[in-house]
Amino acid sequence: NAYMEALESPDENSRVMQLTAHAQAVREHMRKLGQKSYWSQFDNAPDFVVLFLPGESFFAAALEQDRDLIEDGMKSKVILSTPTTLIALLRVVAMGWQHEQLAENSQRISEAGKDLFERFVTFSDHFSRVGSGLDKAIDSFNKAVGSWENRVMPGARKLKELGATKSANAEVPSIDPIERIARQLATSDNDEKAINS
Repeated sequence: NAYMEALESPDENSRVMQLTAHAQAVREHMRKLGQKSYWSQFDNAPDFVVLFLPGESFFAAALEQDRDLIEDGMKSKVILSTPTTLIALLRVVAMGWQHEQLAENSQRISEAGKDLFERFVTFSDHFSRVGSGLDKAIDSFNKAVGSWENRVMPGARKLKELGATKSANAEVPSIDPIERIARQLATSDNDEKAINS
């Protein structure tokens, strides 16, 4: 209101009085906004508020009468803004939030990567134990086959020769040993090439 009355003032003295009242009104509103501490109500928010003035001329007129408005506003965590500066300010805040989100995501990715690597190590240890267990089982199986061939089969043949079977055509089956070993996990590129070749 004071600004509009300053525009309609009939003389310079009343114009200056109204512009001074306008500057005081802006300062008072700025003080009240700063006291509300809106930023403290949210976890993720800039620690300032914006006092929007709907035109460059409102801002210029207030500054003309009170040169300390901008500096005092910053101390109170209140930024005076016009349509032009508000758009720039909003873009800067949006970019800041994007960078903050990227940094947060990078940290989460790093933590997830470390966790995944630990899981790889644990899994490969379990997998290696399974391979060792398979090798031991194959070794035990082959020893049992050797015992079957060298100790059990000769006795079974002798019993057959002595007529201890119901069927003359009955044969004790032979068991073949397993010739494979479990493949080892590659621990480096060179190991992997050696295993694949």
